[in-house]
Amino acid sequence: MRLLLMALCLPFLLAACGEPGPWASDETVAKAAYRADEPPTVTLFTMVNNRSNEGAHSALMVNASQRVIFNPAGTFRHPYAPQRADVHYGITDNMVDFFIDYHARETFRVIRHDVPVSAADAERILQRIESRGTVANALCTTSINTILRDIPGFESVPRSPFPKSTMRAFDKIPNATIRRYYDDSADNRSDIVDSPAARADIKVGYGPDPGYFVLPGES
Repeated sequence: MRLLLMALCLPFLLAACGEPGPWASDETVAKAAYRADEPPTVTLFTMVNNRSNEGAHSALMVNASQRVIFNPAGTFRHPYAPQRADVHYGITDNMVDFFIDYHARETFRVIRHDVPVSAADAERILQRIESRGTVANALCTTSINTILRDIPGFESVPRSPFPKSTMRAFDKIPNATIRRYYDDSADNRSDIVDSPAARADIKVGYGPDPGYFVLPGES
């Protein structure tokens, strides 16, 4: 039964996963390095299909000695976020917003969990992300679960390939801040512009994903 379930869900897992990207030079990565002023934080992004309500993709952001996004087997690209394997550098606040806008479409919503961690644990996660290498399609969530293994506070995160299983585990982590992002932009991303004004139509809800499509303010 478990193998059958995985076979049925595999198309959803593949929906937002693509080929790994290039390998930026040391100089490019060093120049782009950015650390946010906020405390050390781990952020899980879960992309959920608005039609099926199935999890489609997972990504992980950490703010340590610098802030990076680990987007395993993802398709996100930006000229100011140089990439090594599945790691993106230069993750300013504007780049975080752009990353969310890239994934929030008429067919997908983005669920964001921010979890405070110690500086030492944030650095351990950063090191694991940078040493992880490229990730095969459909293993995006599994790779994140492996990175978080034995990190205090994440013991309840299952070793599951399903994005929503990991998302639900993050729902239960104390002190997690949860936001939901909705956008009715076209799936072809023809509207994508690197400008805060272009993201003004994104709707933000708070709290765990209800498990079905609902805009903020609706019941």
